[in-house]
Amino acid sequence: MSLSPRLRLRSFLESAPIIGVLLATLVIGGCSAARLGYNNSPTLVYWWLDSYFDFDDAQSLRVRNDLQTLQDWHRKAEVPLLAQKLKDLQAMAPKAVSAEQVCALVSDLQTRVQVTLERATPTIAAIAPGLQGAQLEHMTREFERRNRKWQDDWIAGTLAERSERRVKQLVERAESFYGPLEDTQLTVVRAHIANSSFDGPRQLQEMQRRQKDALQVLKKIRAGEIPLTQTNTQVRGLLERTLKSPVPAYRSYMDQITSEGCSAMAALHNASTPEQRTRLVQALKGYEEDARALAAQRPEEPSNDQPPSAL
Repeated sequence: MSLSPRLRLRSFLESAPIIGVLLATLVIGGCSAARLGYNNSPTLVYWWLDSYFDFDDAQSLRVRNDLQTLQDWHRKAEVPLLAQKLKDLQAMAPKAVSAEQVCALVSDLQTRVQVTLERATPTIAAIAPGLQGAQLEHMTREFERRNRKWQDDWIAGTLAERSERRVKQLVERAESFYGPLEDTQLTVVRAHIANSSFDGPRQLQEMQRRQKDALQVLKKIRAGEIPLTQTNTQVRGLLERTLKSPVPAYRSYMDQITSEGCSAMAALHNASTPEQRTRLVQALKGYEEDARALAAQRPEEPSNDQPPSAL
């Protein structure tokens, strides 16, 4: 049975925050797919949010309009920065890289995430007081569904099965840039997974903390326990706690995971062949060209790409 476009996209949007759609759509495939994804990102993000909130008509109109405004700002302010970053990476790609350089890139992207989410705060604050009890119950059920999927993917089964899924996931991502990996690179990936500090139950616990936090804040806003003048501040605090856990032990864990990932990425790149590095440069150049074309496109310009149903 064929899935609807909305359900086919669900797996891509499953764990992606808003920024994951606004930025990561630049690297979801070939050039036409990247432009298609970005130009339709307000719709994609709306679908992702609606899967949690089940918006009514008035909320839907507000969110759709605000997402379009957010994309217009992002196209003008953030996409040129992304294009420059992609250009800088092309200069790095033919050379060996260090784990520190990879982590610096990760940190820079995290900063851009925070900047973009800050722009989304007023929208969430505006719809929060009007959320209905049924919508919060819908959100609770969606959280529970997502948690079950996480358990199925990263907790259930044997360690060998989970490790093989992670190896496959990382190999597919790497090969989208480098082409088929060499045996030495596959060894790097497998060693990284074998020695990784990844802890599925710990990450599920943090997901549940974030979910509880979100529901508590939204329920307090809906009940009027938080003055409307403080709504933006409360939502901003919620988003900050989502990006950076208030639990010191979890922050230390994520620092470790990030450090391990940076080391593995550097090792994989340093084991790449000249041909793979040439392919990487070409891929990055294609994405840079996409980003510059998207930045130059005026908000009112209609796209010549196919609608989302073509995905």
